[in-house]
Amino acid sequence: MTDRAARNQENSLAAFLAKKAEFDALLAELQQASEDHFGADPETVRWGEAAWLSDATAKLKDVADQHFRRGEYAL
Repeated sequence: MTDRAARNQENSLAAFLAKKAEFDALLAELQQASEDHFGADPETVRWGEAAWLSDATAKLKDVADQHFRRGEYAL
């Protein structure tokens, strides 16, 4: 591997690990919020909260489908 290729690989790895740390922090935040039912009070929850959670779930499903190559991302 050339010096340039090695530097490029090191920079790519550093960028990947930085984004992974950001991703992991977001997952931890979302997990904590989920454990708290996203702040929803069972006595007062309305369709807006259900709609928001449905939208958020669809976005996460899309990310999972991309990674696992499911649905429209299947090979």
